[in-house]
Amino acid sequence: MSLKDNVIIVTGSSSGVGAATARLLAARGCHVVINYSSSEQAARKVAGECEALGVETIVVKANVAIDEDCKRLVDSALEKWGRLDGLVNNAGKTKFVPHEQLSGLEKDDFFDIYGVNVVGPYQMIRAAEDALRASGRASVVNVSSIAGVTGIGSSIAYAASKGALLTMTQSLARVMGPEIRVNAVCPGFIQGEWLEKGMGDRYKKIMSSLQASAPLQLTCTPETVADSIVSFLEGHSVVTGQHIILDGGQYLV
Repeated sequence: MSLKDNVIIVTGSSSGVGAATARLLAARGCHVVINYSSSEQAARKVAGECEALGVETIVVKANVAIDEDCKRLVDSALEKWGRLDGLVNNAGKTKFVPHEQLSGLEKDDFFDIYGVNVVGPYQMIRAAEDALRASGRASVVNVSSIAGVTGIGSSIAYAASKGALLTMTQSLARVMGPEIRVNAVCPGFIQGEWLEKGMGDRYKKIMSSLQASAPLQLTCTPETVADSIVSFLEGHSVVTGQHIILDGGQYLV
């Protein structure tokens, strides 16, 4: 299915996987809503890179944990183009806490992480439902994590939130058809600033270890994750409620 002239919202698209996804969609001829919560300059840079590929963009500041922001994000797309064909729920949040350090997580940490990672995607899909159904061939891709499958990752709260997102993907897939497919991607280690900042001095050592042990001797980049996201948007027409693990085969070790 061609994505040319489609309109797709990518949450959290000022950097990392979201930015890579926006650029790849633009290369496919797709108009893109660039969303950010704090980095307007970075978001506008991504928008410029997309527009250089011949498509239109809008840049919208919104926190997906806030329902009114989600509605405004969808309304902005409809005001600009009058349609919406896809949604990538990429915005995410974590707190880096070793799993054995139970005292490192408070109740509010769970609420904050779930607000962005679980409630946010739900609110975005709810806000976009009517427009996506009107498209008739729409697709939603939730960016989960290998953490949600195996219980590993930056913290227990993060892993739990990504597991909840996978369960919600299945639940929504049952009720959003036949007009809307809902699937998820589950990246493992993703090279880039987000993990480098969170892991600090351990970043390169962990990446090297994972690459050495994985069957493909690879870890994800934002671009390789974007490849799988876009594949769900433009193909897999008979697939819904599924997730794919992106980790170079590390899951098999």
